[in-house]
This record gives sequence, C-alpha cells and structure tokens, in this order.
Amino acid sequence: MKILIYHKVLSSLLGGGTFQPLMFIAKLQRYGDVTVALNEGADMAAVAKIAEVPIDVAALRVVRLDPEGGFTSGREWLAALFRTRRLKALAKEADICISTANVMDFGKPGHHFVYLLSQFGGAAFYDHLMGRGNGLGPRRILRRVQTGLYERVVKPLFGIRPLAKIIADPRERIYPTSLYVEGILREYFGPFSSTVFYPPTVFEFGAANVPRDPLLAIYVGRIFPPKRITDLIAIVEKARETTGLDLKLHIAGVLAPIPYTDLLRESESKRPWLKLVGPVYGKEKELFMLSATYALHAERDEAFGIAIAEYVKAGCIPIIPDEGGPKEIVDDKSLEYRTINEAANTLARLVGDDNFRKERLRHCRERAKLFTRTAYEERQQTAIENMLKL
Repeated sequence: MKILIYHKVLSSLLGGGTFQPLMFIAKLQRYGDVTVALNEGADMAAVAKIAEVPIDVAALRVVRLDPEGGFTSGREWLAALFRTRRLKALAKEADICISTANVMDFGKPGHHFVYLLSQFGGAAFYDHLMGRGNGLGPRRILRRVQTGLYERVVKPLFGIRPLAKIIADPRERIYPTSLYVEGILREYFGPFSSTVFYPPTVFEFGAANVPRDPLLAIYVGRIFPPKRITDLIAIVEKARETTGLDLKLHIAGVLAPIPYTDLLRESESKRPWLKLVGPVYGKEKELFMLSATYALHAERDEAFGIAIAEYVKAGCIPIIPDEGGPKEIVDDKSLEYRTINEAANTLARLVGDDNFRKERLRHCRERAKLFTRTAYEERQQTAIENMLKL
C-alpha cells in the first residue's frame, strides 16, 4: 500500500502542529510505503529524534514541493498552485492521501485534518473568522471578490478544484480539531463529511513530587497580542483585590523583541506578583506546570488549545473563555467566563471555597484522561482503521 501525507513544514523547533503528522507517519509505516510531501525540506531524523516519535527514516520518502529558493513575497497564490499541481502528481500513485495541514486537492478523495483556522480558506474566510457579526465593509467585500476570482477562475484554469467544492464532496473526509471549528466551517462552507479529531497533546507528566503553590496561576504559550496576556494580568489583579490574598501569575513563553513584550515587562516591573519566566521545555516545563494550582487562558477563538489540555494533565484548574476549543477540553461551565470580572470572581471562589476547588479539580482530572498520549493513539488507530476500509 502506498500512502501520501502532506504537511507544510516539519522543523526541529517543535510546535503544537508538529506531532500529529509525525505520529501518523510512524503508525502508517506499519501498513505500507509512506511518502511525505512538505513545502520545504526537513531533517526528518532530527525532527523525529527531538519529538521522540519512532519513525523509520531510512524507509521514508520525503518530497519537497517548493523549488529551491522558494517564491518571492506576494506570490503566495502562485506557490499554492505550484504545490497543489505537484501534490496531485504524487497522489496518482497513492492508495491513501492525507493532509495534516488543512484541505488540499489531491485529485482524488482524501483525508484532511484541520491545522490552523487562520490559514484555512484564504482572505475571505479569515475575514469571516475574525469579523463574525460585524457586517461587510468595503475592504471585506473586495477581499471576498478577490477570493472568489482565485477560487472559481484561477484554480480551475490550473486544473485545481475550488476549496468549497472539495469540502462539499461527500467522498472527502474533513477532521476538525473541535466541535467549535466544525461549527465555524459549516457556517461558512455549508454541510460536509466530518469527524472531530482532537490533536495530540504529547507532553506527559511524570511522578515528580513538586509542592503546589495554592496561590499560583500560570500561562504557557505564545506571547503576542492575540493571546491577550494583559487580560490575564487584570484577572489576577482583580482577584487579589477581592480576596486580599497574595495571588501570583507566572507567564512562560518566548519573549520576542516586540512592543508587546516591552508592555508586559513594564507591567511586571510594577507588580511583584507577576513574573515573566521566558520559555520552558522538558523537565523545566514539567516542574513549572506541576508547581501551579490554576491556569489562565484568554484567547477566545482558539481552535483547540493544546496548552489547556496540558494544564488539566498537569493537575491545574484552568479558567477559560466561554467560546472556542478550550471550553470543550475543560467542559465545565463554572470555569468559563465572558468578562474579566467573571474570571476574577471564579479565581477568587476557587481560592476561597475548598469544596468548589476540590470538585473542579476532580472534574479536570477526569477530563485529562481524554488527552493522554495513550488516548490519542487509540483515536488515531480508529481513524487509520477507518481510512483503510474506505
């Protein structure tokens, strides 16, 4: 059996979207010859080693889709057409075609795992995603027209199906990362064949005996404006005022040289209870997360929320927005919030009400079982068995 897997980029700088293609590669090598198509080249041996995923690199065929030197800036549309044409040529030899980076035209039915909503359907879909309920302004109308021309005129000229046509084809199988994502896609594209598939949260926690700070809340992830870190600071500040307790917030993530980082550093200089700890990996990350009692999240349009799954696996109680993928992970309305005041009140109640806190912790530990590596591998195996039947 010949299997083709497409992903954008695989790098040893591991991100949340790296593990899923690697784990599919490792598992599918048991069933046939696997070809991996990437936009750019990759040192697969290094990536697999760092991710600790057992891939037989010697038996793996890796194909780079972009030409050496890539494409000049502003030619993304041309790059997408070029990659798709090459991918369709590879797909002719494949029995099973899989994209772990959104929907691709293989020229035949395939399996498409949602990767990043922000990169899913071009400018018009992105405007819809970010501006739901805001109506249509001149800029959005223009971008919708441009997207329509690209999808309905340019793509067919190159023998490529429009995205909406692929999604509507009942022979194609789409795997949204959450019910939230599935709903957004159906809202924009209409009905399609789908199976919600939670991505892997590979980071597991050992039996380290780390004392938990009963007044510590944490955040782990990217540090840039869409993550709304300033909201997290405001939540803890209000909860401190409400409880009179020395609640703390420690923020872990790469502190890039951008104005937003400068803003957070200024905030840190005025608040002894706020700490920017920088990036944490491996054992350091494990100890960091196990030392906290609470975790905070503020991004409202998160497709899934790998960090949220890691929080519950670490034994933290997350406080999360009342929309987006994270609410599916936690599945507890008492830990959801709409406003900063609501989040602060929830944090204050968790700190001050032992029974409430213990019950929420018990619930989170139950939810954590759904996101272990073992549970993911079981979901993945079910998906693969279904693919082999089709």
